[in-house]
Amino acid sequence: GLTSPEKVFNFLAIQPNAFFSGAIWTLITSMFMHANFTHLFVNMVSLFFIGNFIERLIGRKRLFWLYMISGIIAGLFFVILAYYLGNTDLGTRIFGSPEIFAVGASGAIFALGGLLAILTPNLRVYVFFVIPMRMWTAMVALLFILWFASIGAGLPFGNTAHLGGLLVGVSYGLYLKNKYQRKTAMIRKYFSH
Repeated sequence: GLTSPEKVFNFLAIQPNAFFSGAIWTLITSMFMHANFTHLFVNMVSLFFIGNFIERLIGRKRLFWLYMISGIIAGLFFVILAYYLGNTDLGTRIFGSPEIFAVGASGAIFALGGLLAILTPNLRVYVFFVIPMRMWTAMVALLFILWFASIGAGLPFGNTAHLGGLLVGVSYGLYLKNKYQRKTAMIRKYFSH
């Protein structure tokens, strides 16, 4: 039956080959699973701090929909790029393998970071809890650090999902900045020190 942990994981995690064979529900279910406790802890601590801050800026409903939509788009980035470009050794190292399973919330969390990179670009944050950077620099640095670590050391990070999420967050940030020019200018100015 579907009771062994491995079968449950394989049913709920996203995998490019399985996705293109009809397992489309994994776009959502994979966002709520994590590989291990450390993965869960890092994602939840990040979500707690960034999510609370964003909820105060844009409201609970917008935060929820940004999280869900960006998580889905991040998953699509992962499956499409791995499925079509991950069929060689170099392609697998850069884009991921069509056979690998992926789980986690980091694609959606990168979207939240991307939103903050636009709305509060000069906000000082601590990358890996120790390195002080401005928000926009931190998001670019995190994306590159994780991607290079993944390529260089073969670590299984969802780099294409991170990129997809970041692009969604940046796009939504630009939309809000354009639509609410006075409010977003006040936010940017307030969090520029």
